[in-house]
Amino acid sequence: MITKRIQQLEESATLAVDAKAKEMKANGIDVVSFGAGQPDFPTPQNIKEEAISAINGNFTGYTESSGIPELKKAIAAKFRRENGLEYDASQIIVSCGAKHTLHNIMETIVGPGDEVLIPVPYWVSYAEQVKLAGGTPVFCATDEKAKIRAGMIAEKVTDGTKALILSSPSNPTGMVCDADELKKIADLAATQDFYVIADEIYEHLIYGGNRHISIASLGDGIKNRAITVNGVSKSYSMTGWRIGYCGAPKDIAAGMAKLQSQTTSNPTSISQKAAIEALNGPQESVAMMRQEFDRRRMLMHRLLNGMEGVRCHLPEGAFYCWANISETGLSSMDFASRLLEEAHVAVVPGIAFGDDNFIRLSYACSTEQIEKGMERMKKWVQQR
Repeated sequence: MITKRIQQLEESATLAVDAKAKEMKANGIDVVSFGAGQPDFPTPQNIKEEAISAINGNFTGYTESSGIPELKKAIAAKFRRENGLEYDASQIIVSCGAKHTLHNIMETIVGPGDEVLIPVPYWVSYAEQVKLAGGTPVFCATDEKAKIRAGMIAEKVTDGTKALILSSPSNPTGMVCDADELKKIADLAATQDFYVIADEIYEHLIYGGNRHISIASLGDGIKNRAITVNGVSKSYSMTGWRIGYCGAPKDIAAGMAKLQSQTTSNPTSISQKAAIEALNGPQESVAMMRQEFDRRRMLMHRLLNGMEGVRCHLPEGAFYCWANISETGLSSMDFASRLLEEAHVAVVPGIAFGDDNFIRLSYACSTEQIEKGMERMKKWVQQR
């Protein structure tokens, strides 16, 4: 019999929706999927060529469990150049994707009796990873635009608070935490002595004059309490390559390295070489993808707000729209299930992110797919 903790573990709703959409497509049904958060662009050619060179050069064996030195050097340079952060090699851990990085962090710092603050709405895996580590997720409200506010976080801080998970730009809302609010959160973490786990995987996908700031860069008070998580999946369209990384205080990094050595061993050798090229090589593809996502963002936002009973704030980053469907009178699960079955459009129910009044839609797909899917959804909402 499987353990109680696995029985209580929720399936990833985003992957479940994507799997259902793929199953319908395999059966010949024309499904427009706004489910999975995966760029539709190919991995840039220079990165693929570096991976091919690694294969041809027989770089196919085990590596250091926490990442090869050359990749750690590239990550340290990236942190310094783009985020104003100084990490040495002993503070950098490379894992099998940012999700794996987050799991390792939870297993390293969270235990029974520890509380982890999670602003709502939240990425589907945060709460489950906290529970797997034996901790207790504590959910914090956000403002009317789903923006994270230090005052709302402060209301939930207790003697048992171990960490806060800070996602900016946010999945699922696309909202970006501004500098003033980040400083307040940093001060709160320093005075109340808890960690901030900063999920920055979407940092290069920010629009409309907003800018990304790493909370770990806001002074010595927060530097040793912040764990900065990132990866190559979203910015470089490398979701399947499975390379994530973090910069952390030395004791936490050492614990993560020890854990990883007894679980996955090293990240894929070939992907590590490709990640070096992603970080050190030309960045024009990142700018191109960001510009295209920006156009799609504006299109989907406009079309959603043209539907009866649907409201959506303009996302500031990532590649998701977070649409309020409460006026339809349907739960998010009913809305998503019926929309898929009756109109062949896949979205993710907001209940998976902690808010049943919303659905999440990814605009990481072509303009043609957005227009087709939005037209189907508009007709379905009107006729249901």
